[in-house]
Amino acid sequence: MKKRFYLCASLLMSASALFAEIKLPALVGDNMVLQQSTDVRIWGEAEPNTTLNASCSWDQRVYSTSVNADGKWEIWLRTPSASFEKQQITLKNNDDKMVLHDLLIGEVWLGSGQSNMEMPLRGFWHCPIEGGNHTIATSGKYKDAIRYATIQRVGAVEPKDYPTGGEWKTCDPMNAPGFGATAYFFATLLTETLNVPVGIINCSWGGSTVEGWLPKEILEGYDDIDLSLAGNDEKMHPMLQPMIMYNGMLKPVSKYTVKGFLWYQGESNVGHPDYAQRLATLVKHWRELWGSEELPFYLVEIAPYDYGEGDKGAFLREEQYKATQLIPNSGIVCTNDLVQDYERRQIHPKDKRTIGERLCYLALNKTYGYTTIACEGPVYDRHEINKDEIVLFFKHTEEGFNRDNGIVGFEIAGQDMRFHPANASIDAGKKAVVVSSPKVKKPVAVRYAFRNFQIGNLKNTAGLPMLPFRTDK
Repeated sequence: MKKRFYLCASLLMSASALFAEIKLPALVGDNMVLQQSTDVRIWGEAEPNTTLNASCSWDQRVYSTSVNADGKWEIWLRTPSASFEKQQITLKNNDDKMVLHDLLIGEVWLGSGQSNMEMPLRGFWHCPIEGGNHTIATSGKYKDAIRYATIQRVGAVEPKDYPTGGEWKTCDPMNAPGFGATAYFFATLLTETLNVPVGIINCSWGGSTVEGWLPKEILEGYDDIDLSLAGNDEKMHPMLQPMIMYNGMLKPVSKYTVKGFLWYQGESNVGHPDYAQRLATLVKHWRELWGSEELPFYLVEIAPYDYGEGDKGAFLREEQYKATQLIPNSGIVCTNDLVQDYERRQIHPKDKRTIGERLCYLALNKTYGYTTIACEGPVYDRHEINKDEIVLFFKHTEEGFNRDNGIVGFEIAGQDMRFHPANASIDAGKKAVVVSSPKVKKPVAVRYAFRNFQIGNLKNTAGLPMLPFRTDK
C-alpha cells in the first residue's frame, strides 16, 4: 500500500510540475515584433493561483499579474519607441523562468481575408507571383526589419484560446517563400519609409466568405446563414462554412496588439447580399475585440475576373466601395489596371507588389500622416449631360489625369439602358472626362469598368487608378 501511495504521489508531483511550466501561444515567442509606444498584451499558462512576473530589456520595471485557478494569465507591457535594437522579455513564475529573445519594437499589422491575401511569395500551383523568385532571393536585406507570422488554417465551432501556428519568422530566403505576398510588399515599403521594424500577422483562409470571419451572435441575425453547416464538412466545404475562421483563427489572435488591418477578400461573396453592411459589421466587431475604435481598415478591391453571366463581380466591387463609406478610418485599393487579358480566368492575378504598395500608400497617408503621398485614385463625384455627351467630374484629380487619349473602360447608355463602348476624352479646363458614342444620341448613364472582367487604364497623375462606378442605380 505504501509503495502504491508513493507512486501516486510521484505521478501527481510530476503532473503538477509539468502544468507549472510557463506556456505561451506560438504567436508570443522569439523573433516577435511588438507594437511601439503603447501597452501590449502577452498571455499564456502557468501554475494556478500564483504570481507571474515579467521584466523587459528596455526598462527597469517589473510587471506582475495573477495566474487564475485555471492556470491562465495575461499581462500588459509598456513598449518604447520603435528601434532595430534587439530586445528580450524575461518571465518568472515560482522557480520557472522563460526568456524571449530577438524581439523588435515597431509597427504590427494584421492581414486577413481569402486566398489573395494568403498567396505566398512562391505562388500557388499555376499561379505565380510576378517577380516572386527575385523577391525571395533578396529578402535577406530585411532580416533585421521584417518579421512574419502565419496563422494556420484551423476552423472551430467554438472559440479557441490559442491560434494554431503563428511562430514569428525572420526575413531571409529560407523563410520568405511562405510569406503572404501582398502583406510582405506592404511591409517592405512601410519599413523603407518609416525606417522602423514591421511585423505582419497573416490570418487568412483561401475561399473564405466574410461570414466565416464573424461570430455566432452576429450570424444568428442573418436569415441566409445556416449555422448548422459550421464544422459540417460533409455538407459544405470548410472554406465556405460560417464562423469557423473567426473561432479557430481570428478570435485567438485578437489578444495580440496591432496597428491596423489589411483585408483582401470578396471573391467568395460575389452574388451574395448585403456585403457592404456585413463588412462594416465585421470591422466594428473586430475593433471591439482589439479594444480600439480607431484601428484603420484598408481593403483591396476584387480584381477583374470572368464570373460568367451578368455583372456580379462589378456589384461586389460597388459594395466594397460602399463599405468604405460606412467604415470610419478605412480605404480601398483599386485593381482594375493590374491584370492582363489572359488573366480573365485567373482568380489569383500575379501582381501583388503593386497592391501591397497601394495598401501602404493608404497607411502612410491616413495612418502615419504622410499627406504628400497620394493614396486614392479618381472617384466619381457627379456628371452633367450636354446634348449627346456626358461630362464626368471626379475627386482626387487635382493635377489631372495620366492620359488624354486611348482611354478604355467607359460605356454609355440611352434611355433603353443598353450600354455601348464609349469614346472618352479629357476636358482639361473642367478637369473632367467627356464621354460619348455615335450609337447613343440621348445619353442618360455612364459606367466605367463595371463588368466582371474589364481592364481600365485611366488614372490620376499619381498613377492611382479610377475606381469602377456607374451613374445609374
